[in-house]
Amino acid sequence: MSTKAFFLPLLLAAGLACGAQHDAAERAVASVLDSFHDAAANGDKERYLGHLTDDAVFMGTDEWERWPKDEFSAYVGTRFKDGAGWNYRPVEREIRISAAGDTAWFDEVVFSAANGRFRGTGVLVAEDGDWKIAHYAMSFLVFNENWEDVIELSRKTRADKEAGSH
Repeated sequence: MSTKAFFLPLLLAAGLACGAQHDAAERAVASVLDSFHDAAANGDKERYLGHLTDDAVFMGTDEWERWPKDEFSAYVGTRFKDGAGWNYRPVEREIRISAAGDTAWFDEVVFSAANGRFRGTGVLVAEDGDWKIAHYAMSFLVFNENWEDVIELSRKTRADKEAGSH
């Protein structure tokens, strides 16, 4: 038997195993993100915050909304106190896993019946066999056709805030 004939099946098997591990990691990350959104919709503070690393940061849509987990926990507690939070359902999602298999990057478009479509982006890390969200950033989606109107509105709001009228 030639060396090539011997090693080719081994290399093929290793490649398939790597692909399967990658696919499993993507499914696990997607499951964490789905559970994160479900916990928010059901006001489940413990499960929602349990998906975050201890040093996680949540970036909201307003420029001041940079929430380290401890500050975000207090905010989530007030929003979830009646057993309901916010409901964002993913409609598109892309996930990329690092070559080492311990970091994942994602972007997703989420839909809220009350507020429309947003983009969520972030990073998950593998901690003790579980995927945890280390960074989540949410942003408004703005159609290019609306860009100038949004810029003008933002400038007006900024000027009003600086003048103290908000």
